[in-house]
Amino acid sequence: MGEHDEIIEHHDDEEMEKRKTRRSDSSSPFEESLSSDRDAQRSTQPSHRLLAYSDALISIIATVMILPVAHTKFENNEELKESIQILLSTKIAVYLMTFLIVTVAWAAHIRLFQVIERIDDTLALLNLACMMLITFLPYTFSLMATFPNNILGILLFCACVIVIGLIQAVIVVYGFSRPFLLNEHIQMSENQAYYRRHILEVIMRVPLMCFFAGVISFIFFQLSYVLLAIVIFMPYISQCLKWIRNKAIGGPVDDTPDSMLFYTYLPNEPLSKERVESFTDGVYAIVATLLILDICEDNVPDPSRVQKEFDGSLVAALKEYGPEYLAYFGSFATVGLLWFVHHSLFLHVTRATRLMGLFNTFSLAFVGGLPLAYQLTHEFPRGSRNELEAIQISCVIIFFAALFQLAMWVTALFSERETLHPYVRYGGREHAFMFAKLSLYPCVALGTFFFTCILSRFSTPFFHLMQIAVPFAFLLLRLLVRVTLAVLRCLFWPKPEVANVPAEDDLHLPFNDIVT
Repeated sequence: MGEHDEIIEHHDDEEMEKRKTRRSDSSSPFEESLSSDRDAQRSTQPSHRLLAYSDALISIIATVMILPVAHTKFENNEELKESIQILLSTKIAVYLMTFLIVTVAWAAHIRLFQVIERIDDTLALLNLACMMLITFLPYTFSLMATFPNNILGILLFCACVIVIGLIQAVIVVYGFSRPFLLNEHIQMSENQAYYRRHILEVIMRVPLMCFFAGVISFIFFQLSYVLLAIVIFMPYISQCLKWIRNKAIGGPVDDTPDSMLFYTYLPNEPLSKERVESFTDGVYAIVATLLILDICEDNVPDPSRVQKEFDGSLVAALKEYGPEYLAYFGSFATVGLLWFVHHSLFLHVTRATRLMGLFNTFSLAFVGGLPLAYQLTHEFPRGSRNELEAIQISCVIIFFAALFQLAMWVTALFSERETLHPYVRYGGREHAFMFAKLSLYPCVALGTFFFTCILSRFSTPFFHLMQIAVPFAFLLLRLLVRVTLAVLRCLFWPKPEVANVPAEDDLHLPFNDIVT
């Protein structure tokens, strides 16, 4: 009997094990899906490093296109004005178009990764493929500039943009298939399908435009260049068309089921402030590096020449390069102070908008031209007409680089409650100091330009000494602004009674209300 009971107990144990196995098998698909989601989520990471790498790569590829322009050699007997006009129609046009197109791709990258905030290995590899094609775009523009009547450059550019758009569409579909990769706003939304459809529609607009440009290039290739230029301003054209449609219908049409923060094409659409700063820092760092690379390449004398012509005296040999060293320090001071002004501006900014990003792009495009200004200002003999024209070109580049920074500030003031810290809003002391700081370089560049028109003996060493002296003006600026505000307050605003003094925040009216 004991043995029989042991057999029965063993049989019961086997039955229980089978039941547990069947129960676990019946629930395995759900549990496996949950565990796979947990494993997939554990394999993700924040996208900070990927975005930093992308920003660095795009800022480099956008800025180095100035090298073919900056290294153009001019003869002393040539008219600089005519040479620059030839450059404007070829190399400078290619540089500006490349810079703007690459920054459009960078802005699209910002908006895409404001939706997707976490990445895994698949997204990292897709992003690398996208970066590879973006870095290939300058080569297509070089082909277009060198062979303007050949459509191969246009076709290569359009093919790259179409593939970039398809890769971004795959990133969107992949991201929405794994909601834990998305930002919290979209994760919590009940309209994820609408978000996905809307973002895909916006992403595919540029590839479709390039597809039509490629087809039209076989018929009338000049029109295809116009379509490519429209790509840069497509968000603003789209917004204008939407505004016209709303006015024709009789009221605004809200086609969004809930508040959409991204992919709206509105001028005040938020961009990542950190990424705007990172990209801008990259451009300024590369421009400053290009200046010292020129010094290292062109201003190191040959040892045999030092031995023969200067009796082995390196100091005597280096004296010949004095103007180049002065030009370097003046140009670096300009690059550094323009970055300093941009840094001061974004210390006060809480949120960057799309329109501010556009003005920032224009400013950086002119900052990228500073290596050309550096080359021109020590290229020609002292007292020649070309020397004055080189200074004038440098003044124009500096003026527009600083002017678009001022435009960013004015744009921020029009929506100051959303874009600026309260202490720097219109009417405060910090606002006045920031306005003076942003106005300094446009005024100096414009004044120098007019001096070169009046004074025929205005030389490049004096111009570079002015560049080096500008930092001291920044040191005195805050003191001058404080003194001026104190004098104006004493003359025009008598001191109010303590009981009737309103709160300081009440004194700061929004800038757009004052303009209205």
